[in-house]
Order: sequence, then structure tokens, then C-alpha cells
Amino acid sequence: MFLKKKEISQIDPQQRELYEHARKRVVEKKKLFRHFIVLIVGSVFFILLNLVFGYGKGITFFGTDWFVIAILFWTFFFAIHFCNVWLFSAFMGKEWSDRQITRLVAKQKEEIILLQKDVDLMYPKEELIKKKEDFIQERISKPVEKPEKPNRVITMIAAAGENNALGKNDDLIWHLPDDFKRFKKLTTGHHIIMGRKTFETFPKLLPDRKHVVITRDRYYQAEGAVVVHSMKDALDVSRRDQQPFIIGGGEIYKMGMEYADCIELTRVHETFEADTFFPEIDPKVWVMVKEEFHDIDEKHKYPFTYLTYKRKS
Repeated sequence: MFLKKKEISQIDPQQRELYEHARKRVVEKKKLFRHFIVLIVGSVFFILLNLVFGYGKGITFFGTDWFVIAILFWTFFFAIHFCNVWLFSAFMGKEWSDRQITRLVAKQKEEIILLQKDVDLMYPKEELIKKKEDFIQERISKPVEKPEKPNRVITMIAAAGENNALGKNDDLIWHLPDDFKRFKKLTTGHHIIMGRKTFETFPKLLPDRKHVVITRDRYYQAEGAVVVHSMKDALDVSRRDQQPFIIGGGEIYKMGMEYADCIELTRVHETFEADTFFPEIDPKVWVMVKEEFHDIDEKHKYPFTYLTYKRKS
């Protein structure tokens, strides 16, 4: 009687393996015995069909009755089954398999030893150890390099009066053609980030720029622009742009102060009445690195200066 699974799990692995092998052999022998019984009964049945009932009387193959051929074929398959269970298992059973595995393992070990000798000849052990120690010492003594900061520069660009005035009633207070040209030159080919009101002052989309509109309105749609709901989302949308520009209005500039690396400010030298203002530039945070003065002329009613600020490290 076979052991139960719980009982099998309680014996040691080697004994369990022997038990499993024995159990399989018993099952194979039972199948062979069953095949033999079916062969005998089938052969008797074929003989009775032909000799007693006359079924297939006169049908021959190569001068031999059909049922004899059928019994011979069946006997052939039984012989194969018998050889598989008794002869093959006897000569190529578990012990034979174990011997073959042992031989293969021994052969592999010999080959590994030969390979190790070749490696030792090509790369002496003492030399490898010395190289490893030198490498570790070099890594210890070498200062850890800080990862380079990405070259991306988030820039705010604006024009503001002496009192930081930006505009009134969603419109500019002045007309400075050269400043418009500079704005176009700097922002072309980049993302321009703005608030909804600023976007709606445009008569049409600015060419060659990707418009990103920030609004609290979750249902707002802007044809030709990407609509987001925070400065962080706007900068994420433009993450592949090495220099996205924040272009206003006042609330957007306040939000952008936290993220900007650079400020391109056109300071218009006049005080204006306005309802939108640029945030104060804190000298503790920002340093002016460039300025360029532009005087009054026939096209420009007010003098102004281009100022470039960089965030302090």
C-alpha cells in the first residue's frame, strides 16, 4: 500500500526519492500486466470472431489470416512495452542515470580545472588581487562627483515700470517696438507659459511657440494651446524645452518666482497707474548680470533698460 502525502513529507529526501522511484516502478508493472491481459483477451476475441462467427472469413494479408496479422502487430507493441518496463529500466534505470550524471559532473569539474589553469596563466592571481585593491583605493580616495545640474533654464520675461507696473485692464500701458522684437527673438522656438487672461489678450497664437495656459477652470479649453492647472504642471509639460519662458500676468509671475532661474526684465523708466504688477526682485536671491540702456527716440516714448538677473547659487 502506498504511503499518504503527509507521511511522505515526514521522511528524509533520499528515502523519499527511493520511495517515489519504487512507486513508479509498481505503477509501470501494473500497466504492463494490464496490457498483457488485454492482449490475451483480445487475441481470443479475434480468433472467435473469425473461426466461430465467420467474421472476416477469407480475408488474408500476405497469405495469412487477418486476425493473425492483428495479433502479431499487437504482440509487437506489447514487446516494446515489455522492453521499456523491464529491459530499459534494468539497464538504463535510476542507477544508470545516476552513474551518467556522476560521470558528467566529474568531466565538467575537470574542464573547469583546466580553464582555471589557463586563466591563472593569463591573469596571475596576485596581479588580479593587486588591481582590485588599487581600484578600491582609487574609489575611496576619489571625491564623489556631484551630478551635473541640467542645463535647463526657466526664464521669466516681462516689461515693468519703475513701480513694477505691468498693465491695466488686461493691456499694456506703453508701446515699445524694440522690446517686442527682443521678446520675439528670445521666445521663438520655446514654450511660453501664461495665465488665462494673458492668453485671451492675444489676437492669435504667437508663431513658432508652444503656448501653455495656466487656469483654475477645470473645463477651460484653449484652441492651439496646452491647458494646465498649476505652474508645476506647466513646467512638466515643457520639460524637454531647455529654456521655457514665463510671460505673465502678475499672478503667474508671482508663482514663477519660486521656479525661475533667470529673469529677463525690461525696466521702463516711468511710473504708471496700473492694476497688475511684477513682483519685487529680492537682491538676496537675485543678482543682475547684464544691463543695456535704450533711450527715447521717434518710436519709443519712454526710455528703458534691458536687465538680466540670475538666481544666486
